[in-house]
Amino acid sequence: MSDTLTSAAAADIAAGGGHTPRRGRLDREEWLMLVLPPVLIVVCLVVFVWWRQTATLDSVEANALRWSEIQRQVVEHIQLTAVAAAIVILVAIPVGVLLTRRAFKPLTPIVIGIANAGQAAPAVGLIVLCYLWLRDLGLGGFWVAVLVLALYGILPVLRNTVTGIEGVDPTLVEAGRGVGMTAAGTLFAIELRLAVPVIMSGLRTALVLIAGTAALATFIDGGGMGQTIYAGLSLFRISLMTIGAVMVALLALFIEWLGRVLELAVSPKGA
Repeated sequence: MSDTLTSAAAADIAAGGGHTPRRGRLDREEWLMLVLPPVLIVVCLVVFVWWRQTATLDSVEANALRWSEIQRQVVEHIQLTAVAAAIVILVAIPVGVLLTRRAFKPLTPIVIGIANAGQAAPAVGLIVLCYLWLRDLGLGGFWVAVLVLALYGILPVLRNTVTGIEGVDPTLVEAGRGVGMTAAGTLFAIELRLAVPVIMSGLRTALVLIAGTAALATFIDGGGMGQTIYAGLSLFRISLMTIGAVMVALLALFIEWLGRVLELAVSPKGA
């Protein structure tokens, strides 16, 4: 009974004093950002299908743009993005939470600095160097690409986790402790709950970054839609380069839209 009362009190505290509650209704800009991306994606896909069915392609272009080949590359690209994003979530959020605890706060500048350095490194150079270093350990191109993509995606989520939790009003945490909650209870029921919008914003940024950078996995035989771009570059086919770049951009836009929908779904609702 006491646990139920404590949870209810925590919910009341979080709902009544959060720094980022969401309105019950979406404003015009939010509606546009929810509606326009899928409409744009559908229109572009329809145009591409029409072009693919009616265009006169040579044997090289026809082979590179087979429907089965496009499907394979899209699936590989999504796999790269999903696995790297899962690693980012499992690493960045727990580390970000630890850095907001009193015992670990002095390490925050060091950890953020390391994450900044990882993201500042040139993507192509990093992915190739990591492949050269790790291939002797039996890691294939896919897993090396996932590792590099995760390194690129950690910073936004880590930084926003720290910022979101530190932005919670300390009086709310004190109120939670005052109604009998433990430190872990206030963390999960109040601090993380109110930090969700900020964390999700960082996750959306990381997802777009990962989805775009995943095109470079093709240089180490990691798969993905960068293969079409690379084929266009090596064979001097402008059509392949254009189609590959547009497909990567559309997938990144779709992933960003999914992240926005998820952010709206999990964010605490306010009055």
